[in-house]
Amino acid sequence: MSSDGNRKQFWKRNAAKVPGSIQHVYGAQHPPFDPLLHANLIKAGNKPTPATPGKPKKATTFQEFESITSDAWDVGDDDDELLAMAAQNLNIEVVMETANKVIENHSKQQERQRLDDTTELEHREEDTQEEVAEEEEEDEEDEEDRVEEGDVTTLHRQRSLPHRPPVIPLVARMADQNTSGTPAMTEREASRLDKFKQLLAGPNTDLEELRKLSWSGIPRQVRPITWKLLSGYLPANAERRESVLQRKRQEYFGFIQQYYDSRNDEHHQDTYRQIHIDIPRMSPESLVLQPKVTEIFERILFIWAIRHPASGYVQGINDLVTPFFVVYVFEYIEEEVENFDVSSLQEEALRNIEADSFWCMSKLLDGIQDNYTFAQPGIQRKVKALEELVSRIDESVHRHMQHYEVEYLQFAFRWMNNLLMRELPLRCTIRLWDTFQAEPEGFSHFHLYVCAAFLVRWRKEILEERDFQGLMILLQNLPTMHWGNEEVSVLLAEAYRLKFAFADAPNHYKR
Repeated sequence: MSSDGNRKQFWKRNAAKVPGSIQHVYGAQHPPFDPLLHANLIKAGNKPTPATPGKPKKATTFQEFESITSDAWDVGDDDDELLAMAAQNLNIEVVMETANKVIENHSKQQERQRLDDTTELEHREEDTQEEVAEEEEEDEEDEEDRVEEGDVTTLHRQRSLPHRPPVIPLVARMADQNTSGTPAMTEREASRLDKFKQLLAGPNTDLEELRKLSWSGIPRQVRPITWKLLSGYLPANAERRESVLQRKRQEYFGFIQQYYDSRNDEHHQDTYRQIHIDIPRMSPESLVLQPKVTEIFERILFIWAIRHPASGYVQGINDLVTPFFVVYVFEYIEEEVENFDVSSLQEEALRNIEADSFWCMSKLLDGIQDNYTFAQPGIQRKVKALEELVSRIDESVHRHMQHYEVEYLQFAFRWMNNLLMRELPLRCTIRLWDTFQAEPEGFSHFHLYVCAAFLVRWRKEILEERDFQGLMILLQNLPTMHWGNEEVSVLLAEAYRLKFAFADAPNHYKR
């Protein structure tokens, strides 16, 4: 009976309490209120309600339309509930019909505006040419006046052009995704930052609330302190934090004095040599190839290997230092870390960054150490679980790879070993780790569902490949170079959906 009660209670979970309040993302690949993705929001028996014809509104210019709706895309945290309430009374056919009408009307309005702008531009250019001709005739005798008049005319001509919204290139559009850029914040981002600061300012930080707030991403300004708290490196009590930091930093450099000189000993020289070989292969090269950074990474990895003899150093662990190091450098600089000379920092700051990176990486590895022990059994189990999960959620992809004899271990081993760091840009890894830090067992358990969602994300490209070689080249070089926060948020939302459906329902997980 108790198990029945628990089962009932499970299905009555309040979706509003999902950490981070995952937002619906709409677009070409994710249409609004897709019945397959939102089946729980749309009642099967709903009938489409007849549309009530309304009064046509007075046509406005596209610029006025844009200014009126400029905040339409800043979806607030509470909008999911409104969308769900609206969805209960809507039928998918009505929604799609309405959407098509809106798009059609908008296209017509744009075309009319374009024709109006073209006509206006032609008239103004004719007027301007006449003015230029008149001014040149009047000022033939005076060279200086003619030059001045020409300047004024040019300026006047530039001002006469109709205002058009600029076309933003991809790089500029994604400037906010830079690992260390500091663009102007939106009102919603500023509000989120205030929430973090208020939560962190208290005498005892509520870690559960901090996890919920961090699930959707952590602002750059508070990411260092938030990561330290969520990883368990710092205590929730604010008064104890400084003393804990001093003690742990001293302890780390005590390890350096005790062990680092042994790196060339017979028992340890192979470990140190492998670390020394692997670091130059890391990214971003502009950062890790700086002599000071290389030296710091060598110390961190060697000390960790010496203190964890069950696994020692394994290739892949080296990549896990980078996100912590980059985030903790943010405490001391404002510019982009990729182009920053780390050696210009004060020695005390460098020591703090090194010690903090070591301890937080150690906390992460404590939860996934079986990934790196002999034969790496943790990775073997996770790759097998990934194969079973994909066979349940997308049988077409699974059968396609079976048909061309692609083994999951051939591509997913790296996904598990490096936590997708070789598949995503560093900015995306840092955003991904915001959620991993906030999610219980994020780096071990939740990562499996992220990998499943990541694989299915490329189903179209996978199904288009018709041989083993093409599939392997695709899966080992997935086109994520231009990914940013939006793509990672969609990936995490899909991963959470899979976890919600399968993690607590083992009968669904296995065939």
